[in-house]
Amino acid sequence: MTLTRKQTAWKKSRKFGDVKGGRMRPKLTDNIFNRQHNLQAPTDTQETPVYIQDNPSRDFYFPVSIEEIKDFLEKLPREHTEHLTHIWLRKMKKKEYEKEGCFICGRGINLIVIYPFPKNLKMNYGKNKPAKKKLSWYSAYKPAIKQKGENWYLQWTKESIKQYYLESLLLHEIGHKMDSVHKRYWSQAYAQKAEQFANNYAFYWGDKIRNNFS
Repeated sequence: MTLTRKQTAWKKSRKFGDVKGGRMRPKLTDNIFNRQHNLQAPTDTQETPVYIQDNPSRDFYFPVSIEEIKDFLEKLPREHTEHLTHIWLRKMKKKEYEKEGCFICGRGINLIVIYPFPKNLKMNYGKNKPAKKKLSWYSAYKPAIKQKGENWYLQWTKESIKQYYLESLLLHEIGHKMDSVHKRYWSQAYAQKAEQFANNYAFYWGDKIRNNFS
């Protein structure tokens, strides 16, 4: 069913689902849907999620592998991942470095997109010091906050960014999937609550998995 423009004012595509938050929502110009014709709802006999991995650009890499994601998902209850159809480790342009991931749903597809990370392990903020709320989100992984000239950045290690991608970023997007499958709210007014739900899900299950498998 195609919804009206008013009903879908905050969506990227009326025909191909919703973009659910994540850490930085993609811009309208990032062409996330250019390959949507390649994404089809899996058949009943197809193993899910279906994994897609792009070749990241020279200055970026994926902190987690498909095998590491598979192993991590095994630590969650099956009902938390059973509706997940695709996980896409997607290439991005260098100017889009601030993106981390997003969840997209529609037409039988529940897709998590994971973006690569700079090889220098720096999360740049330009002239603006990272907000306390942002620092609180990353605090469990203890990235070092630094300033060089007028530019602020968080310096990560390979171990800490891998842990963050699995325990926070991936779980946050699964939280959006859970929220979408079970509640199916579409309004822009619900967006903030959806983000909080996904954050709470990541905090709870990230802590639980660390305690169970440390």
